[in-house]
Amino acid sequence: MTPLTGDVARIEQRLATARRLWLFLDYDGTLDDFAPTPDDVLPNPEVIAVLRALQANPALRVTLLSGRRLAHIEKLAPVPGLMLAGTYGIEIRLPDGERVERVPHAQIRPTLEALKPRWAALIADHEGFYLEDKGWALALHGRFADDAVAEAVFATARAQLEALDLAHFRMLGGHKFLELGARLAHKGRAIEHLLAAQPLPGALLLYLGDDDKDEEAFAVVQAHGGLAVVVAGPERESCADGRLPSPQAARAWLMTLAELNPPPPGA
Repeated sequence: MTPLTGDVARIEQRLATARRLWLFLDYDGTLDDFAPTPDDVLPNPEVIAVLRALQANPALRVTLLSGRRLAHIEKLAPVPGLMLAGTYGIEIRLPDGERVERVPHAQIRPTLEALKPRWAALIADHEGFYLEDKGWALALHGRFADDAVAEAVFATARAQLEALDLAHFRMLGGHKFLELGARLAHKGRAIEHLLAAQPLPGALLLYLGDDDKDEEAFAVVQAHGGLAVVVAGPERESCADGRLPSPQAARAWLMTLAELNPPPPGA
């Protein structure tokens, strides 16, 4: 049995009575384990099988909403008809293939170009760091770096931002992580945008995610009467309604959702 915890009875009752379900799914840490580096694009056949099963159910709408760039998500999820949103919802591919860019690239790229060589020089002599250029955002990763070195490097990286014009940007943090992205690089705002631009009346919203960027989306989904499930160990604080312990458990639980049938009219 899939180890969903939390208010399981309420979650299952809401799902069983939903006539339509709009799934919002993070990718890394939620559907699959983290890749060695954020620029490694390693499609997982098990994830693709789950997404195909979900997409085949006409009662479901599936949206992948990731911090990765859209080009990566397209390779990781080669399933026709999916709605894909990369860079926290800045880049969107609609089910019919239409592409939407919610921020002008020229508006933010000069600032990122000014920052990129500074961060590259900052980590050049240290092991365990990785600089990711997403086009609409620049992310500094230090997951494999020494703790003391990482603390000093990230402190300097934050200080370097003070010399830049950040009117159109927001800073995203995390454990050994720092990212400068467009102000609209926000999963909660991305969901608000999609609900307005691609409405699905009467649908129950359900979001699965694993980190603090997903918590911003959890709050929006819950404000719209939906449900949030965090994919994380029990030590992770979250406002989610339920919890799954791993991407493997998330895939198994999602496969059960792929078999959901909406209740008959009048039920």
